[in-house]
Amino acid sequence: MAAIELNISCPNIKQGGITFGCSLTGTHDVVSAVRKVTSLPVIPKLTPNVTDVSSFARAAAEAGADAVSLVNTFLAMAIDVHTRRPKLTNIVGGLSGPAIRPIAVRMVYECRQAVKIPIIGMGGIATADDVLEFMIAGATAVQIGTANFVDPFLWRKVLDDLRRYMSTHHIDTLATLTGSLDTSRQATAWISS
Repeated sequence: MAAIELNISCPNIKQGGITFGCSLTGTHDVVSAVRKVTSLPVIPKLTPNVTDVSSFARAAAEAGADAVSLVNTFLAMAIDVHTRRPKLTNIVGGLSGPAIRPIAVRMVYECRQAVKIPIIGMGGIATADDVLEFMIAGATAVQIGTANFVDPFLWRKVLDDLRRYMSTHHIDTLATLTGSLDTSRQATAWISS
């Protein structure tokens, strides 16, 4: 199925994407404008570089988004300590991969509480457990990005492991896991006396 993913949140350019991706009005206006000119599903890719990503998911949904994808990369910076110069031409750029996964999972969870439209989760997914974590938090689907650079055929292993998980847990369809986080019991392993 064809769709349009609107990258309204790219931190790797000097002007443009992140400017309107960090504005509720800008997000609403861009999604609304695209919605008016296409019958294809419109899926804005939201930035994590905001205080409350769920408010941006709501703005996108109200503007006619069919789904949202989150999260894009986090603003980050690296410095060459020998030259004391930024390692990136733009000084800052996008951080992706396993380091952002726990934050991305939290943001998917928060957005699931705020909107009913599908959520495509992403950010550091490299295993079936990562996929499951995003889905249980509220993702309807996921994207694997950075891990594909390491292993372009990773999807085979992930799918096989998802099938094993479904068989072990007697799950007929992965969709039943979307938003199934059980918050009735709080984890206490991290609390010390």
